[in-house]
Amino acid sequence: MEQYYTHWLKHRTVLHELLEEVGPQHVFFKPWSDGFALGDLAVHIAGSTDMFLETIKKGQFVSPRTPREFQTMDEVREILDEFTEKSKRDFQELQTSNLEKEIDIFKFTAPGSYWLESMIDHEIHHKGQLFTYARMTGSQKMPFFKQLPPQAVNDGVE
Repeated sequence: MEQYYTHWLKHRTVLHELLEEVGPQHVFFKPWSDGFALGDLAVHIAGSTDMFLETIKKGQFVSPRTPREFQTMDEVREILDEFTEKSKRDFQELQTSNLEKEIDIFKFTAPGSYWLESMIDHEIHHKGQLFTYARMTGSQKMPFFKQLPPQAVNDGVE
């Protein structure tokens, strides 16, 4: 469980850092008309992670909850902070049995471990999009992976 948590937290930490680099005027930036707006994509990542973790904890599909509305990048960052703290707590509740239980999501059945890996892949995919968005809006300083301090890992899953 700790490996899943550490892997996810590395990506989530970079997401927080990335959003710090985005100027406030870009919260609704869209690179194409049918794409997510930058703020919506960040909130989608956080909400989807929450949906996956709730589903794995409960052993059955849990519809994503609707995050609160936002108008500013600061509000997007606050939403991400709130979801991140909840996700850390959710990871603490996961047991090996949650990872072994078969769960049906949209007529595809797989063990919780599959859905946890899918959750992380989903976050990585969309975070990559956000890197592109940030570059398109003029962000110059891009965060990169670094070793998490032991405190960050120890605050999560033990």
